[in-house]
Amino acid sequence: MSGRHTGRPSQGPAIRTLPKTLKLVARLAPRQLNDEIALAKVELKRKATQVGIAGAFFGVALVFMALLVIALVVAAILGLATIMPGWLAALIVAAFFLVIVAIASLIGIAKFKKAMPLVPEDTIRGIKHDLGIAKEGSDFDESILDPNSPAAKAAKAEKEAAAQKAKAEKAAKEAAKEADAVKAPTEAELRSRLKRRREHLTGVRDELGEQLDVKKQGQALLQSANGKFQESRELAAAKFADLGDSVPESLTERLAARWKDLAAFATAAVVFVVALRKLLKK
Repeated sequence: MSGRHTGRPSQGPAIRTLPKTLKLVARLAPRQLNDEIALAKVELKRKATQVGIAGAFFGVALVFMALLVIALVVAAILGLATIMPGWLAALIVAAFFLVIVAIASLIGIAKFKKAMPLVPEDTIRGIKHDLGIAKEGSDFDESILDPNSPAAKAAKAEKEAAAQKAKAEKAAKEAAKEADAVKAPTEAELRSRLKRRREHLTGVRDELGEQLDVKKQGQALLQSANGKFQESRELAAAKFADLGDSVPESLTERLAARWKDLAAFATAAVVFVVALRKLLKK
């Protein structure tokens, strides 16, 4: 990352540095977003580990629940064995379970076949039809919606070819990215880098606000104009002082006779400067 941005305005009107500030924001924002995504991946990985541990404990609980069911079945068999042979008691319990499994399986298969396919076919077909009309109008071939039609098969083959091409391009990009990738930063490094860049972006945002503040920019321009006016006035005074030593007395007397005109000109200049300052303050 580049040097630390102080956020202090430079000398002169800050609006001149606005393009540079915008370029800095455009360069920093994607980096900040990438680090935020990397931090999210680290957090998700940690949470996935925690969920895996919880799932392991649930698995242990299910195992002991299965053992509990087995113990209850053995108890039922031993109970029946008090009034009949043990093998017959076990066979009766097994037959009872077999009947329950068969009935539940038959009902489940029937319900599953009835629900197939597990997508809203009519809705999907209607959406495809509407999209085709929106794209092609009256030229849209409705037969393409039939999965067994030649047009649908050709469209499906074309779509699969495009998907294979996109998949190959994605695999090539991922391979190139992995080849160019450096060692992944740790979570602590990501947090530290995000904090530094966030402070950097804060300074850039503050300076951008100052650069886009019309009132402050007007005041800066006015201060710059006043500074140049003072420098010009001092330079003119020095020139007039040098010129006063070389001009004849008759010229000095004529200028003294026209002091009223000079005073009126100076007053008009002061009024103009005051009016300009008030206009910029609004």
